[in-house]
Amino acid sequence: MNADSFHYAIENTQVILAPQRRIETFGSTSFRFYLITELMDSVNQIRVRDGKIHAERPQIVAPGHYSRLLLEGFGEKAQAFADWMHENSKQVAVLKYGFQFRKTDIQENIVHSNMEDAIDRVRRSVTESEEPLSVILQGVDDAWEVCLLKFTMDLIQQSAGGNLGDFRRRGLL
Repeated sequence: MNADSFHYAIENTQVILAPQRRIETFGSTSFRFYLITELMDSVNQIRVRDGKIHAERPQIVAPGHYSRLLLEGFGEKAQAFADWMHENSKQVAVLKYGFQFRKTDIQENIVHSNMEDAIDRVRRSVTESEEPLSVILQGVDDAWEVCLLKFTMDLIQQSAGGNLGDFRRRGLL
């Protein structure tokens, strides 16, 4: 894949139904995903991938540790920034998120219908099963993993504020 393919996949990833909760602060979280893609060069053939993404508990990375990582191979401006981070450690918090993507959890089905009908069927199924940690995505078939990774990055951004607040309330930051 080239950079254009990555950009195309990222730009064409849509969240149809978002999970009702964010990444847990003090435990791991498993999200069930349904990724719906149109088969290339095929009319009315839709692939529905069903699997899980496992988000590990976010970890606080201390500014001192983070600044040491930054300094490997960097110059004096990086040193000055590291010193600033260390001096302002109460104002700077960095969270590390870890995801495990287990392909063993993935099932694929080909549906013979148009995209809209396939999305409606999956949405009804998820809504009826009342799975609060489910997400429905529409993406690009040959770059479906890029679509899934884009979703995880967006999920981290959406969760980070709440996670930081939880850490602060417990006096961990």
